[in-house]
Amino acid sequence: MMALTSLDTSSLAPEVDDRDTLHTLALRIMPLKNPTLKRARLIKNSRLESVVELYRAPTVGSGQVDVEKLPQQLGVNALTPGDFALLRRLALMPSYDVYSLRVTLRELGVVVEENEALRLSPAKTKELSAYMKNFTRPLMMQIYGEDGKQIDSIQDIIALFRDPDLQKARHRLTVMASKLGIDIATIPRFLEDYADIFLSLSYYKQCLDAVTPKVYDFFDSLADLRKSYQVRSNAQLINACTELESTFNALLTSVTGRLESFDRHTKDMWNDLSAERFRKIESVIKAFHTMMGGILCALTVKLDAWTEQFPSRTAGAPGRRGDFILNDMRHGLRKLQEIETAAQGRGV
Repeated sequence: MMALTSLDTSSLAPEVDDRDTLHTLALRIMPLKNPTLKRARLIKNSRLESVVELYRAPTVGSGQVDVEKLPQQLGVNALTPGDFALLRRLALMPSYDVYSLRVTLRELGVVVEENEALRLSPAKTKELSAYMKNFTRPLMMQIYGEDGKQIDSIQDIIALFRDPDLQKARHRLTVMASKLGIDIATIPRFLEDYADIFLSLSYYKQCLDAVTPKVYDFFDSLADLRKSYQVRSNAQLINACTELESTFNALLTSVTGRLESFDRHTKDMWNDLSAERFRKIESVIKAFHTMMGGILCALTVKLDAWTEQFPSRTAGAPGRRGDFILNDMRHGLRKLQEIETAAQGRGV
């Protein structure tokens, strides 16, 4: 039996709900038979490779094994063909955010029994409330005019329909149904879908806001690195720095532009609101979930790995930084470029 790859990381990040991350997938939600795997996670490492993390602890680090080496690690009799096949397919995913997972698992025909397993945690949903106001208030303003200004969340909208004054609640339902061009009975489903699709945009926007300053800090680090004589004489490293800068900048621009485009189309939808127009926007946004998730996952994983290795611009000698760029940061860039290439040509 082969040994695990054990990363002796002294400052592991605090545990967060796997549903809220771009780069981790708790395998307990998957229809796997092996009990060891059910306790493990799939994670993206700094080289953008998917590995099975069998354990993680502050004192011992993270025990990881490549998916292709699971038969040797667990024993061929302990790993069923079905488990192995599913993990190999999951390993190809560019991101493990819940929205990308929904798309991929549907394509694979994989059913997840836990209804909440493919939804953001309540804590993350609450955290995104500031982003969500941009989507809930316009909906209410369209339907209720000035009275809609006080409504900040989908929960507030639902509360309107639970008014003790049954006549008032019925009136609100009738107004909303009329504005949207749908039957009153379908309003709960519409509100649920409305909240979910714009929560996905809020989630990706938050991820983008978090990674953008890290990208520019990394660019500053590359500028410092280029000043080193040791680096100036290394053509391979100079080319790698240029490629990283060009790729990261293009990907950041791509996701930013896509989200801005969704904003414009959403505002157009509010100018002439209907359930049909919403469904069209919803369909387009869902089509780009894996592209946005994949790019944001890669940027986040790469920049977090760099920050962990070099927490400040003065940390690490030029040679050590150069080695990390050549061996880790540059690895997997082609996958990123393929994600973007596949998304090009699909207009919004």
